[in-house]
Amino acid sequence: MKLFNRLPGFQRSPSGREWTIFKRLPAILVAGTVIPGLVALALWAASPQELSAAQDRALWLQVYQLVGLVVLHWTLVLTVAIGCVIVWLMKGPAYVADAYPPEDRKV
Repeated sequence: MKLFNRLPGFQRSPSGREWTIFKRLPAILVAGTVIPGLVALALWAASPQELSAAQDRALWLQVYQLVGLVVLHWTLVLTVAIGCVIVWLMKGPAYVADAYPPEDRKV
């Protein structure tokens, strides 16, 4: 017994932009993580050794904002990846279910 039955005569759609986007996502993920990290390190390195309480709070606030930006970027990349996988699956072969006749038409 076959688990899935392919629709006879169905032709798969050629891969499109979703595959090129999906292949670029690792580089986009790394770039979106490294760039804010470098900005945070630059902020940290450029700050003077002795900070007042207000300056220290402002520095930590900027670091937290950069961490939030990285987390937002990760969720956006994950969302785009899920969209690419959905499009890829939708372009795949079509499947049909086994016949399930209604109660009044039982053979």
